[in-house]
Amino acid sequence: MRNIKAIIEYDGTNYHGFQKQVNLPTIQDTLESCLMRVLKEDVKVQGAGRTDAGTHALGQVINFKTSRDIPVNKIPLALNSLLPKDIVVKATEEMSLDFHAQYDSTGKHYVYKIYNARIPSVFHHKYTYFFPMELNEELLRMGCLEFIGTHNFKGFSASGASVKTFERTIYSLELQRDGALWEIHVKGNGFLYNMVRIIVGTLLEIAQGKREISSIKEILRTQDRTLAGKTVPAHGLYLQEVYYA
Repeated sequence: MRNIKAIIEYDGTNYHGFQKQVNLPTIQDTLESCLMRVLKEDVKVQGAGRTDAGTHALGQVINFKTSRDIPVNKIPLALNSLLPKDIVVKATEEMSLDFHAQYDSTGKHYVYKIYNARIPSVFHHKYTYFFPMELNEELLRMGCLEFIGTHNFKGFSASGASVKTFERTIYSLELQRDGALWEIHVKGNGFLYNMVRIIVGTLLEIAQGKREISSIKEILRTQDRTLAGKTVPAHGLYLQEVYYA
């Protein structure tokens, strides 16, 4: 038996997230279907993160086990010849049998992309959040700093999340800007359901002058989701990279 790690890139527009769902198209289901055609055996794909419906990935990581002896460097070519054009296997490598894409991850890097202009762009509407309101760049950058560190992020997660703990550590949170394109980059040891999208929604309200920066500390203290900003759309979110020790 062999354990294969793969880095996957996908456009999440036409999928109901990564994780397999009954009678709905997902990234996991599509990958498993193509892998079974290549390897001629049942294959179970493990993903590093369960991205939401409409969310994209530049560096999602998966692993799967196979008894076949196909050379590892031939797997991307074989899979990409069968996969739809909105999913691409970028690289593969053979790992120890105990490697697990999710459980062995030490952190993730997400990017949220915003197109901030008065007029929308035809070439950005599927892959960025069009936001025509004026934003204060300095306020947004100052707001980013308030999230760095280890906190209870229950107030920045979707209600009903079933996790053992809401404590997460954010290593960095910063804005990168190129004209109308604003990118909010966040790196951390783990993320709750909708956590990045709620953080971005809160930062946008700060950048509009609709809330004070001090409200971030209050939400972290009270863990009250109703005090945070709205959940911004999924199509602006990208899983950029998954980290391993």
